[in-house]
Amino acid sequence: MDLGTFLIQCLNALQYGLLLFLVASGLTLIFGIMGVINLAHGSFYMIGAYMAYALAPWVTTTLGGGFFTTLLLGLVLAVLLGYVLEWLFFSYLYEREHLQQVLMTYGLILVFEELRSILVGDDVHGVSAPDWLSGTIALGSLMTYPVYRLFISAVCLLVALAMYLVLSRTRLGMAVRAGSVNREMAQSLGVNIGVLYRVVFAAGVALAVLAGMIAAPVSSVYPGMGGQVLIICFVVVVIGGIGSVRGAFVAALLVGFVDTFGKVFFQEAAGVLVYLMMAAILLWKPEGLFRQG
Repeated sequence: MDLGTFLIQCLNALQYGLLLFLVASGLTLIFGIMGVINLAHGSFYMIGAYMAYALAPWVTTTLGGGFFTTLLLGLVLAVLLGYVLEWLFFSYLYEREHLQQVLMTYGLILVFEELRSILVGDDVHGVSAPDWLSGTIALGSLMTYPVYRLFISAVCLLVALAMYLVLSRTRLGMAVRAGSVNREMAQSLGVNIGVLYRVVFAAGVALAVLAGMIAAPVSSVYPGMGGQVLIICFVVVVIGGIGSVRGAFVAALLVGFVDTFGKVFFQEAAGVLVYLMMAAILLWKPEGLFRQG
């Protein structure tokens, strides 16, 4: 492998890992703070991808907007969706057994898939990147790299920085951390746990939807895409440590590099390497790389 190819694979691994973090961070917030096993989280990623496919033409023709208008509208709709879902369904799951959580969230997967089939159909769709991001940059004299993939990495890094600042430097972040450690004590100190959980869930949905929207131009939009990303995101959450956003970030990058270079060097065994890494890490640290926080 020459230097140019190695650099491209490093960029691919970084972009894939950061995109995984964007989805997994929402999952680890919901799982770690609210204590809910949300199997429907991958469906939110799928919804984001289909939003990018369906909203972009409408935004262009009706609102006269562009790429960022589509993203903004999608995020607003995602927050509303998360707020309503938490109010109607998830607010009743906090004191229930995990089996009931799994059954209800699996039911939501079936509902979302059926709605997707009715509204959009079962075909595979492509989403075009905006013209100003459709070019490439030169890597050496022979190789190029898509600008849009660099844009994805930049967006994910900005979101990761924003999450760090919110969770560590704001009163909301302090309430979230307190509620994740001891919800009864936080409630006795005046934190409205019901509102806090609704905000956290809406934020988790918005993160998954954003990931789906920005990933649509590079991965296409197709039925069942949420199930594939859900499995690998649970791997990221378990490796990083349940409830730890910092752990999700490190674990997502590890998974990105192991998966990408595994496909380069060990094509036949590439699908197994990530799970072998997870098993090795859990044997070393059963609670994951980082504690909750």
